[in-house]
Formats: sequence, structure tokens, C-alpha cells
Amino acid sequence: MRTLTIGTTEISDRSAAYVIAEIGHNHGGDLATAKALFTAAAEAGASAVKLQKRDNRELFTKEVLNKSYTGRNSYGATYGEHREALEFGESEYRHLAAFAAKLGIDFFTTAFDEVSLDFVMGLGLPAIKIASGDLTNTPLLEAAGRTGVPMIVSSGGASLSDVVTAVNALDGVGARFGILQCTATYPAQAEQLNLHVIDTYRRLFPNTVIGYSGHDVLESVPVSAYTLGARIIERHFTLDKCARGSDHHFSQTPVEMKKMVEDLDAVRAALGSPVKRQIPEETPALAKMSKTLVVRGSHPAGTVVEPGMPAAKTSGRPGIRPAALAEVLGARLARDVDDEHVLRLSDLIYTTL
Repeated sequence: MRTLTIGTTEISDRSAAYVIAEIGHNHGGDLATAKALFTAAAEAGASAVKLQKRDNRELFTKEVLNKSYTGRNSYGATYGEHREALEFGESEYRHLAAFAAKLGIDFFTTAFDEVSLDFVMGLGLPAIKIASGDLTNTPLLEAAGRTGVPMIVSSGGASLSDVVTAVNALDGVGARFGILQCTATYPAQAEQLNLHVIDTYRRLFPNTVIGYSGHDVLESVPVSAYTLGARIIERHFTLDKCARGSDHHFSQTPVEMKKMVEDLDAVRAALGSPVKRQIPEETPALAKMSKTLVVRGSHPAGTVVEPGMPAAKTSGRPGIRPAALAEVLGARLARDVDDEHVLRLSDLIYTTL
């Protein structure tokens, strides 16, 4: 049985969706905005909020960091200044961890490099996210896996071979993890999503929780992913789609996330049981529309029931189902009956019923 426990929540095929509000850097480097996002996500019913942690000097070359970076979404004159403006340090992370605990929502982050992984491990957060870009970064995967902390790994831009290699590496270090189907386009179009990959992952990795990390803006997709077996649903999250930053335009607002959570809960209830059965709530409708065998015309006792004599009609009364017609034919009437009399077993003699 595939399970993954994050905090106090066990995620499995039988569980509700574990919904991650991916804030990333949509806080713009502002602690108050981050707290407002945490609060809004909790109120929307999300299971977790997530940030992103980078040690920029560890992650990027000097050439990349020193490149000019201007435009509407820039927070600095160079790419390095821009990235540093969006990073939180230990004090902010500890403050947010305590704040999330008060809200009753899980909080963790994506570690983009091993320095950031060490930083995250020092905070005691309940999970680690590994981004799509690091699916093939086996050293980082194995380092995260060896911590024993539950991991969530995205697979945007990967080949199936890449995913199998990553899963084997994680299994090799005894990691506890889930794999998310993801498409690394922003926003992703419907024809790019390939949700049936969820089926592929579930078949290839029977002991691994599978999920979906969405960069699309389609309301129906998370519900479809859950129906296919995704039990972790990650969506980017913002307070304002028009805010400064590259991720806001394809992120969900609090209203949208609340609706998604409600829809996911509804589809879980709707999936129900694989056993086909009549439920008590169907009884009134069945009484109105179900048919029973009634007699055409008036007949005396002893009459043999012949083809054409019984008719299937809705009478609103209990009786013999039309499916038993072949067994009724050839029986004799035990009493006189009037036209449209609803046949019962007690009306018949020598029946095989």
C-alpha cells in the first residue's frame, strides 16, 4: 500500500488530496505578505504552504548573478540582486514555521542546492520538496533522501528514464517520497499536461504516492488528476495575479484555491465505492419508476398465465419484477384477478419462483 506521512497527515490512495499552496517567492521578500499568504491558504483549506530556498552563490555562476536583470518583475539591477531580494533567512523561516503551526497548516520549502538543504534540515520542517530541475541532480536527491524527511519530487521536463533513475536513486538510500507529474511550461496548456502519466507512475511505482504539480489555469485539471490517482495536488498561490513577479499570473487566488479544495473533497466523495449496490436514498425514486408485472384484463382463478397476459408497468406497489417473466408464464392464478392487478408470488400456483 502506497503511503507518505507529512506531519500528522497520512497520504494514501484512500485519503483526501494533500493540497500544497506553492507560494514560492510570491511574497516578494516581504514577511507580512508571506504571513498573509499563509493565512489565506489555511482559510482556503490547503494542507500545506511551501516556499523556495536558494543559496544563490551556491546555485548560480558569477556570470549569471552579475547579469543585468530589468523589467516589471525585477527586484534588483542584476539577477543576483533580484534573487537575494526574494530570499528569507533563518529568522524569517523560524517565524513563519511558528506562524504556520498556529494556523494548523504544514509548512515546508523547496531546497534548490545542498547548502539550502542543510539550512532546511536545521529548521525541523516536516517535508522537503525537490524541484523538477533537480530530478536529474542525483547527489542532491540522495542527500535529501538520506535525511529521512519525507520528500516530494516534481518531474517537469523529464523523460520516463529520468524519473526511473531518480526513483531508483531514492529507493537506494531508503528515502520516503512522492512523485508529482508536472509540465514545465508557465502557464501549461491542456494538451501539454499528459495527465495519463499519473497512470504510468502508479503502475511503475506501486509503493509510491503519486501527485500532480500544476502550472495550468484550468479548473477541471486538479479534479481530473485526483480521479486518476493523484493524492498530492500542488498549485502556485497568490493574493494578486497582477502583482510583480513571474509566477503570479498562473497562480491561484484564495477564492480559486478554496473552490479547488471543495471540488477535490466532492470528487473524493463522488468516487465512493467500486461495489455497485442500491443505496437507501434511491428507494423513493425506484418506487416511482420501477416496473412490476400486472395482469392485462380480468381472469378467474385457475387461469394459466400465458404470453401477453402479464405487462410490465409502473404501479408504485411491490410485486414481481419483469425479469422473472419467463418463470411466471405457465403458472396458474390462485384467485380471481381484475385488470391491472399487481402480481405477487401468492397469486400463483405451480410457479418455479
